[in-house]
Amino acid sequence: MQASIPLIIGLTALAFMISVPCGYLRQNYVKYSFMWFLLIHIPIPFIIFLRLEAGLDWHVIPLTLGGSVAGQIAGGIVSRRRKRNGQTG
Repeated sequence: MQASIPLIIGLTALAFMISVPCGYLRQNYVKYSFMWFLLIHIPIPFIIFLRLEAGLDWHVIPLTLGGSVAGQIAGGIVSRRRKRNGQTG
């Protein structure tokens, strides 16, 4: 397990980076709408695929889930700040 710690950290960081754009876009939709749910769940198959390809077992799921949630939150924060500052795009 010690040898795979950099791999686990990298996968968690990748889960974060994949989720940031989805969290950013999610802010433009009504809460609990179809697109809101879709943007929350889009990164999950990619993260599962990457975890399986890396040969990591289910013990890593809480870390990647945490990275994904943090990415969604970070993307939402960026979106809200841009709107508050009058920037569009």
